[in-house]
Amino acid sequence: MKRIGLVAHDNKKIDMVQFCVKHFKQLQNYTLSATDGTADAIHKVCPDLKLERIGHGPDGGDVHIAYNILEDKFDALLFFIDTQTAHGHEHDIQTLIRTCATKNIPFALNRATARLLWETLDDYKGIR
Repeated sequence: MKRIGLVAHDNKKIDMVQFCVKHFKQLQNYTLSATDGTADAIHKVCPDLKLERIGHGPDGGDVHIAYNILEDKFDALLFFIDTQTAHGHEHDIQTLIRTCATKNIPFALNRATARLLWETLDDYKGIR
């Protein structure tokens, strides 16, 4: 079963929740892992969606997801970033983005790209 990481900055959590509501049925066919804050936001609206909690992003959750990507344990990442707000853990965020690029896994940083990724994820075989 494919494993997808879900991460959203505070000002983008509503976008992630809306994505999960829209794709709830399909998301149930994947193993989902999310940072704590993102998991909390999703569970308020989709309490039946099973999510593995990774930890709070600024407290190492982003790095933990990056580590799992390096270990080939993720197939895709949806990371809705807030580009308008400074983040104290910017290095962790960049590490996560670079890790996706290095390991050549599909990742989306906004709703538009997530929609495109989602439409083709089942067909994606990976080119690692």
